[in-house]
Formats: sequence, structure tokens, C-alpha cells
Amino acid sequence: MTVTRAITTAPRGERGRLHPPRRPMTARRFARKYLVGIIAILVSIVVFLVPFIFVVLQAAKDPKEAGLMGFSLPTTWQVGQNFFEVIQTNNYQLLAAFINSFILTIASVAIMVVFSAMCGYLLHRRRTRLNPLVNFLVLAGLIVPPAVVPTIWVLQGIGMFDTLPGMILIEATLGLSFSILLFRAFVATIPRELDEAAIIDGAGPMRLFFQVILPLLRPVVVTVVVVQAVAVFNDFTGPLYFLPSSANPTVQLTLYNFQSQAVSQYNLLFMNILLITIPPLIMYIFFNRQIVAGMTSGAVKG
Repeated sequence: MTVTRAITTAPRGERGRLHPPRRPMTARRFARKYLVGIIAILVSIVVFLVPFIFVVLQAAKDPKEAGLMGFSLPTTWQVGQNFFEVIQTNNYQLLAAFINSFILTIASVAIMVVFSAMCGYLLHRRRTRLNPLVNFLVLAGLIVPPAVVPTIWVLQGIGMFDTLPGMILIEATLGLSFSILLFRAFVATIPRELDEAAIIDGAGPMRLFFQVILPLLRPVVVTVVVVQAVAVFNDFTGPLYFLPSSANPTVQLTLYNFQSQAVSQYNLLFMNILLITIPPLIMYIFFNRQIVAGMTSGAVKG
């Protein structure tokens, strides 16, 4: 009752402040509120979902129908037959390629996380005359394309060409620049008082970083792990140049098993594409929120 009396006895200006009038939904307001989101969803469906549906349909067809490359349902579904035929090709080469790709991804991403976190922490915490030079080199790593021939020459000189350890070092090096930028932006959100308190308690440099700083970098660590793991797992040109033999195949290079100048088995090719797409897709589905949190927190607060 008291609230009603206050509203009725209040002046006209105060009544408007307590209960502001609702503006009608105009076409411009509707466009700003809903139309942009609807267009973004439709574009995303066309760009991402339609190609994925096409791959699934082609992977379920027989060789003759898949060769037509039509966007239609298969007359006879051969999902199981195509799946087992892809797995058994070249003496189960796809299984060995999955093992090599997982080893390559895990090892290179682990190196990226440790070294880029250290470098990003030092670049933000310790300001020296070399910082502009290091920042220039980090940005150059994002802009300058990798030199294939000199890299092959270096790997041959140290005896690591066409080996999995050499490919691990290459993938880790190519992803360092992007990871360093993310870690450096996120370190800016951590107060320096934590460093000073840990040093007063007797923590050394390694203990300070691994026991105090690194646990606080968990959001950006998850972001770097997921983004770089998908990039390494889906890399095609790197293994093509630096793993030319069939001794250490990766999943992307197995696509050559079903595509040649004489024969093209499109149903098996698309089944292979579908199988090597599943692991990155699962990572993005489960870690989507962590990726966004790691990106935005470093960008906004840093």
C-alpha cells in the first residue's frame, strides 16, 4: 500500500523514473536485437554444418554413387563397410597414423605450453632493453612464413629429418609465437604482490613459476592446449614436407591412400576425412567455454 501511495502521490517526473514507459518494438530495434544474430547463425550453418553433412553423406555411399559428388541421401548405406575398409587399408595404416598424430600433438603442445608460459611471464615481469627485440621476433613468428628448404637442411644436419622428434620440434616452434602472446596478456592479470610474497617465503625462480604462477594460468593453458592441439593434429603441409616417407605417417597424410591419378575412391576418402575430424570436434565441444574464457580474460584485463 505504501509503495502504491508513493507512486500515485509522486510528481509526474518521479513517476516516469519509477516506471519508465516501454518503447514500441520498431523495425530498427528488431534488426539490432535479433536480425544480426539470425544472420550469424545462418552463415555459420552454411559455412560449417553443410560441409560436414556433405562429408557424412559421401562417407555412407557406395563407390559409384559417391563418385557423382551429389548432395543427396545414399540409396544403400554402407557406413560399416566403408569404415572397416578404411581401417584395414595398407595394413591398418590409419591406426598407426592416429598413434603418431597423438604422440606428435601431445609432445609438441606440452613443449609449447611450458616454454611459451615462461617466455610470456618474463616478457611481462622483467622489462629490459631486449624486450622490444624479443617482441619483434615474437610478432615475426606470426607473420613470416616458415622456410621449408632451410629447415630441411638444418634437420638433415642434426640427423632429425623424417623423424617424429624433428617434427615435434617444428610444430612446437611454429606455435610458440601465438602462445607467447596469449600468456603474456594473461600474466598481466596476475598481481606482482604474489611474486614478492613467494620470494619473501623463500621460493626460487623455478618454484615461483611452477607452484605459484602456472596454476593461476589454467584458463589460458586450456585455451593454448585446445587451439594448438587442433592445429597440430590437422596440420597437413608440415608432415608432407618433413615426414616424406611412409615410416611415420600422420592422419592427414593417409588421405593419399584413396586419391591418385588413376583411381579415386571418394566414399573411402570421405570416410577417412570423417574419422580424422572426430577428435578435434570432440575437443571443441567439451572445451568451448574454456577457450572463450582464456581468450577474453587475457584480452580484456591485459
